[in-house]
Amino acid sequence: MQAAHKAVLVGWLLYDDSCGFCQRWIPFWAATLHRRGIETAPLQADWVAQKLQVAESELLKDLLLLRTTGEIISGADVYRFAMKRIWWARPIYIFSVAPASKNIFDWGYRTFATHRHKVSRACGMQNHRHKSP
Repeated sequence: MQAAHKAVLVGWLLYDDSCGFCQRWIPFWAATLHRRGIETAPLQADWVAQKLQVAESELLKDLLLLRTTGEIISGADVYRFAMKRIWWARPIYIFSVAPASKNIFDWGYRTFATHRHKVSRACGMQNHRHKSP
C-alpha cells in the first residue's frame, strides 16, 4: 500500500463564517484545498485577528489567503491562487488571468462578494451560527 501524499502547507484560506454561502462551500472544498497545502479557517477565529492585526470590520470585507511566508492575498486573487494548483480548475484559472477576461472575473468576484449575504439568503443558505448583516 502506498503512503498518502502529504502536501506542504502553503497557507490558510480565511473566509467569512457569517456568510451562509461561505459557511457551506468552504468546508465542502476543504479536503481539495488541503491536498494542495491550503488549510481553511474562519476570519472570525481569534488567531486570525491577532496574527493580522486588523479590525474585524476590515477583515470581513474579502476572502483572504495568509501564506506561510506572511504574504496576504485577497479577493479574486485567492481563487486564482487555488485554481492554479488544481489541475481540473486550470481552464478557469487561465480565463481569470487572460487579458481579455481578467476584468470580467474580478468584476464577478467583487459583485458576488459584495452581495454574498443576500445571495446566501436567496439560496436558502442562511447562517445559523452568526447574525448576517
